Amino acid sequence: MGGTHFADDDLAHEATGDGDVGRRDVGKMEHGCEHYRRRCKIVAPCCKEVFPCRHCHNDATALGDRHNICRQDVEKVVCVLCDTEQPVSQVCVRCGVNMGEYFCDVCKFYDDDTEKGQYHCHDCGICRVGGKENYFHCAKCGSCYAVALRDNHQCVEDSMRQNCPICYEYLFDSLKGTRVLNCGHTMHMDCFAEMVDHNKYTCPICSKTALDMTVHWGMLDQEIEATIMPPVYRYKVWVLCNDCNKVSEVDFHVIGHKCSHCNSYNTRSTSRPADLSGSSSPSTTDSS
Repeated sequence: MGGTHFADDDLAHEATGDGDVGRRDVGKMEHGCEHYRRRCKIVAPCCKEVFPCRHCHNDATALGDRHNICRQDVEKVVCVLCDTEQPVSQVCVRCGVNMGEYFCDVCKFYDDDTEKGQYHCHDCGICRVGGKENYFHCAKCGSCYAVALRDNHQCVEDSMRQNCPICYEYLFDSLKGTRVLNCGHTMHMDCFAEMVDHNKYTCPICSKTALDMTVHWGMLDQEIEATIMPPVYRYKVWVLCNDCNKVSEVDFHVIGHKCSHCNSYNTRSTSRPADLSGSSSPSTTDSS
């Protein structure tokens, strides 16, 4: 490639055909940041400064003049091997290396670590990881979900275009793994695990049970059966089930109140239903 020069003679020697490494593979997986392996840096369209990636830019501005980069707005990159600033493209116009083994000209995205299984979802409008064959786009939820969830999840409109209810990071383009709860709401997997570690087993948004609690409900059955309430506390109360949204009249017990419809203990105290007492909508307090 006449007229092409690398930043130093060693790189030039490696790229001219000596050894098994081709010109485009020079420096592969040797450069990048904590977020991506790539052989270029981006020129931020907002502040014209150079950063390894948009996440590095967003982190750097978080404590000062906070502003985020829209990935599609990136127009210029700088090759880290020859330090040439140039329009966005996969191959460096000067030294001829692939600035990213995976490249998306829509997202202006580069990554040498193709084991992530990157692919571009046209419906999401961004690149995702995990292998296109392993995911499908749910139009109502507005995001890509694992194929195991096809026809097997509760759809919530734009459920991924929300903040995680635990850490409040925006979920749609988060780098962290996401869990879809039985109710259809979503949160980071790490946040879900931490929530469970703190003995919280219900969705922070709708209060529905987030895990299979069959065994735990059975333990509560045994404990309630073994704990006899004094006569003064033997009376009926009304409860609203957070799982099936139905109202039940049950025996009061300090350990918990079981829904008579779905057998869940994820219930809360409520007033007598309006169709029985003629009162207004029942007020509720959590009894789970």
